[in-house]
Amino acid sequence: MANRGNLVDWTKLPDLAAVAALTCAFASVARRGQTSASRHWLTGWVLIALHFAALIFLNAPGAWGVLAGDIALISLTSAGVLFMWASVPYRMERSSLWMLISLLTANALYVFLLGFDKPRPWALNVAATLMGAVPLTIALTARRDFTHLLRWMLVGLYCVLAVFLLAVQNRQDNGPTLALNAVLFTVYFGCCLHVWYNYRGRGSAGSLITIAGFLGWATVFVVAPLLSVLAPNVQIESEVWNLPKYVVAVGMILLLLEDQIEHNKYLALHDELTGLPNRRLFLDRLALSLERARRMESKAALLVIDLNHFKEVNDRLGHHAGDLLLKKVSAVFQGRVRRSDTVARTGGDEFSLILEEPTNRSNARRVANSLMEILDQPLQVGDHTLKVGASIGVAVFPDDAADIEALCIAADLRMYDDKNVSREFASERLPVKSEPLPECLGNQSEDFDMTAQLPKI
Repeated sequence: MANRGNLVDWTKLPDLAAVAALTCAFASVARRGQTSASRHWLTGWVLIALHFAALIFLNAPGAWGVLAGDIALISLTSAGVLFMWASVPYRMERSSLWMLISLLTANALYVFLLGFDKPRPWALNVAATLMGAVPLTIALTARRDFTHLLRWMLVGLYCVLAVFLLAVQNRQDNGPTLALNAVLFTVYFGCCLHVWYNYRGRGSAGSLITIAGFLGWATVFVVAPLLSVLAPNVQIESEVWNLPKYVVAVGMILLLLEDQIEHNKYLALHDELTGLPNRRLFLDRLALSLERARRMESKAALLVIDLNHFKEVNDRLGHHAGDLLLKKVSAVFQGRVRRSDTVARTGGDEFSLILEEPTNRSNARRVANSLMEILDQPLQVGDHTLKVGASIGVAVFPDDAADIEALCIAADLRMYDDKNVSREFASERLPVKSEPLPECLGNQSEDFDMTAQLPKI
């Protein structure tokens, strides 16, 4: 039992426990807002935990020790490649998947060959050549369909690595060690490069910590060999070299939390089904629009749009079809207006549209007629062809009202008036909804007179 205990390096157990704990924390945070990037990150941290687990058995005799060393190195390089790929903005490209497979395979093959006591020079030369040749071939083959600066930076990085490996790997004294450190430096410097490119505009604590952590992780594979040569008497604990790993883990957790906070902010201001601004954001934008119009002595228009047959669609085809219809209509509206205008979903089947300067009553009415014509045409929604129609009310600031509440009431009344007129000519139309408050205001107005008369437009 004593001899067996000497074959197990228990000093790696605290590192394994720390990485396992961080991995569990990462998994807990990632589960609340899981994305494809967070799944790749989590897989990478599982591989880092496997790396430390394998290091515990590195001193095992014979083939077991060699196997543990191979697992440790392959897990470490594979984790770095997955961290890189998680930050690639073009992961859906087919050539990107081939690049991932090629890097995983090339790195694993090279470190596996380095695990032999006396690796064959020709085998190392072939593996080193593949390090640069395969990514370059994939990039050149796919360049007609897709090209990206980040991809060429990665290809250039691996081509430089291939040249360096061919130059140093066959040295008798420290060639394999230099080669291994070069591979690991390239992998984690590539991680730093990809995370920087993907998050360079964010400037948050999570992005800065993650970038700095990956840079420190890559630097370890340069500084540690240099210290062993230049200052062999200086002893640094292995935990110091592992600090960048923990920094990266903390940074990634912060990135996930930042993404979840931003997503929650988005949901607080947007309709979850259509992605359009909700009533809260709509009222904020309407206030800004009226303020700009007041300051520039110009006009702004508000359109309130109610779908006429939406309830029938829900009753006959189910809520799923109704949801698809709302998505279709929102896409139609967004494609019809300018980028400076705002389309919002302010009720179950009600939309509101803010037309910014330059606009006037004639332009607003033209937009309303255009939308009505589109919705009077059959719409293909899933497996069904639906014809819903719409009633639209138009109000112009400052001609019809001088504040938000009055403008919303004016547009809402004209929408109901349009609906009543439509019922006289189309008996199949839905009954007019009698609601105490205009949809675009919600519960912000206490007094609402449905009998108020406004001039026709």
